[in-house]
Amino acid sequence: MNNAVYNFPVPENESVLGYLKGSSERIALEKELTRQESTEVEIPLIIGGKEVRTGNTGKITMPHNHSHVLATYHKAGEKEVKMAIEAALSASRAWANTPWTIRASILLKAAELISKKYRSLVNASTMLGQSKNIYQSEIDAVCETIDFLKYNVSYAGKIYQFQPKSSFNQLNRMEFRPLEGFVFAVSPFNFTSIATNLNSAPVMMGNTTVWKPATTSILSNYYLMKIFMEAGLPAGVINFIPGQGSLIGKEVLASPGMAGIHFTGSNATFNNLWSQVSHNLTSYRSYPRLIGETGGKDFIFAHPSADPTELAANAIRGAFEYQGQKCSAASRMYIPESLWDETTSKMVEMAEEITTGDVKNPENFMNAVIDKKAFDSITAYIEYAKESPDAEIIAGGTYDDAKGWFIRPTIIVTTDPHFKTMEEEIFGPVLTLFRYRDSELDNAIELCDTTSPYGLTGAVFSRDRVAAARICNKLRYAAGNFYINDKPTGAIVGLQPFGGSRGSGTNDKAGGEFNLIRWVSPRTIKETFIPATDYKYPYME
Repeated sequence: MNNAVYNFPVPENESVLGYLKGSSERIALEKELTRQESTEVEIPLIIGGKEVRTGNTGKITMPHNHSHVLATYHKAGEKEVKMAIEAALSASRAWANTPWTIRASILLKAAELISKKYRSLVNASTMLGQSKNIYQSEIDAVCETIDFLKYNVSYAGKIYQFQPKSSFNQLNRMEFRPLEGFVFAVSPFNFTSIATNLNSAPVMMGNTTVWKPATTSILSNYYLMKIFMEAGLPAGVINFIPGQGSLIGKEVLASPGMAGIHFTGSNATFNNLWSQVSHNLTSYRSYPRLIGETGGKDFIFAHPSADPTELAANAIRGAFEYQGQKCSAASRMYIPESLWDETTSKMVEMAEEITTGDVKNPENFMNAVIDKKAFDSITAYIEYAKESPDAEIIAGGTYDDAKGWFIRPTIIVTTDPHFKTMEEEIFGPVLTLFRYRDSELDNAIELCDTTSPYGLTGAVFSRDRVAAARICNKLRYAAGNFYINDKPTGAIVGLQPFGGSRGSGTNDKAGGEFNLIRWVSPRTIKETFIPATDYKYPYME
């Protein structure tokens, strides 16, 4: 037996490759894109380490070319969900008893496989299946995925090192047990890395998972599952079951062995899951851990001292990268009168310059939104703004679904700080601006704080550092990730642990120790060396 006490140091973040024309990584990626475009994959469920085909299938198409089929996937039914639950529970004891360094080595190998052997595979599947351009896919599907895997190993080591003090005649220990049961991982379409973390964080701490991936990200998620298996993940530790969310959720939440939910998605879905858990509470072995990140209505607040060029460039990036399909994307903006004309003219110029199209064309800053449902929802907001006397569209406002789900970057100006597009999450390339009087700065800050039910990300731009600090303090609960003179997107694992409160979730900070500690149930063990031999205490004599 190896009795070494091992420590995994804090890792370096994965380097983002440049993909310049003619570079080796660009050539490899272009080759893989061509291969995946010309191949239709059949995607089974993976339960207990075995492929399961149900015959009830669906199609995976490219959002930017929705007639092009990339894959056929099998959908889980009631029987398969129960199989996945049983597989997770059967694997849980052996996995919990596996030395944590072995669990760590499997995740680190998966990270290395993604970094080297499968970088192009993971990138291409995310680009084609989720309509991400080269840069957006690289920072997400590759770099952040690797960072989650490596940092979670390091954070686990820190958690395990925490031990209570022992005193005379006793030894005190803390055992970090995994939860008693399995974790239900529900992942979104927009970040391949999130799908990794929703599974790998509980798994690193000794838990097993039942994984329901978003239908529109099944292709990249399937490849992730295969990579985990190649890295040595034992059968049943992660069980991959695409299918209808309501059917899967009903079966999973009814199981007494459901010990936790790791979720990223809509506020409404998480609220529904929480409600169902509450309804079933007496049937569970223990109180389930509910960890969720549920969206936002993220803001940029400009102080009168802000630089208009910096403000405009970061607003465009923050609002329109990946078509605004980020929980952190800038969606509302407060600009003082003194900066209005210069800032908005620069923003309009940049927005109209943006090209939208196929992910394989590196000149396209934006690509397609994820599917018809999203397209219809986002364009309904645009049409609402067009018809309202309280709003004006100053850039974009057009869209086309003939070939792909394309929406131009849209900037709305409103005179109503409580206009619909200032309050509701849109999850698309729509940014609404509100102009405030310089003399009413405090009122504008109050509006920013109270307008939205969410509290995920936000940014302040100011060349007056004291003013920036003051605004940061006043907006203390408006954003769980707050940025000074930067766009409110792009949190990096290990540098800016991510999450918000209010309507944005439980703020358990993916990319930090806080998240991992939720996946253990600590047990304190006290050993007394020489037990008492008399019930009486000395003061009694």
